[in-house]
Amino acid sequence: MTSPDTHLIDRLAAIRTIDLTTIGRRSGRPQRIEIWWFHVDGRFLISGTPGPRDWLANVQADPSIVVHTPHGDFPGTARVVSDPEIRRRFFTHPDVGWYRSQEDLERLVATAPMIEIHFG
Repeated sequence: MTSPDTHLIDRLAAIRTIDLTTIGRRSGRPQRIEIWWFHVDGRFLISGTPGPRDWLANVQADPSIVVHTPHGDFPGTARVVSDPEIRRRFFTHPDVGWYRSQEDLERLVATAPMIEIHFG
């Protein structure tokens, strides 16, 4: 596993569905899920509609993650995004319109789970 280089970042940004491995907060074992991610304002972000998410609870307990893509597996860390400006820019970005079709924008900005992925 390696960190993606600049050319690979562009290819990763074009992928919508990835697998994400987190460390189970109770089990301590790797937990792998299929999930959407987005490249918005130079950030790799994962979100969802409001409500509890195991992947978020796992990241809050241990920020170590692995992103699995057709281009390889990339270790990194995840951090919870609480900055309302970043969250608003994400939820108003044209690529994430599906979320707005499911929930009110203000509720998404205030309560939707969101993490940012950092490689390396």
